[in-house]
Amino acid sequence: MQDSPEVVVLRLGHRPGRDDRMTTHVALTARALGADRAVLVGEATQARETVTDITDRFGGPFEVTVTDSYRPLLRDWEGAVVHLTMYGEPVEDVTPTIRERHRDDPLLLVVGAGKVDFEVYDRADWNVGVTNQPHSEVAALAVFLDRLFEGQELDRDWADADRRVIPQATGKRVEDVDD
Repeated sequence: MQDSPEVVVLRLGHRPGRDDRMTTHVALTARALGADRAVLVGEATQARETVTDITDRFGGPFEVTVTDSYRPLLRDWEGAVVHLTMYGEPVEDVTPTIRERHRDDPLLLVVGAGKVDFEVYDRADWNVGVTNQPHSEVAALAVFLDRLFEGQELDRDWADADRRVIPQATGKRVEDVDD
């Protein structure tokens, strides 16, 4: 995972008011499960600020940006494109091939909110379904990243963290890194 090319999550279709939490959760999931950065499309400034704050407190590296249009990034991406959709090929069938390609090429993971334009399906090297049933884009992203990194993302070291969660059987414990 450490030596692999970049993994970028492109979140399409942010609908202000309706998708604020979902867009934030897409980016937080991307960060927590091994992606290098997230690009949020639309009025997602609050989501960007929240994720940047979490990254500042709990460590990185992770970058999140907001753009008005996904088309230039999708069109000009130099690497593999994976579109996570319930209409895609089964994740268990295609992930080994995607992982092999990712050893040499950066990976753009596209997740939508509402209806996704056909150009995304057409541009994708793989349209991948975590399940062919309606489900959350956050769940699809989490399952896909875990399959892509084969669980290695769960043992990641976090640089520049001010705080860390101390795992325990019950309760919540967060400490300053200096403690």
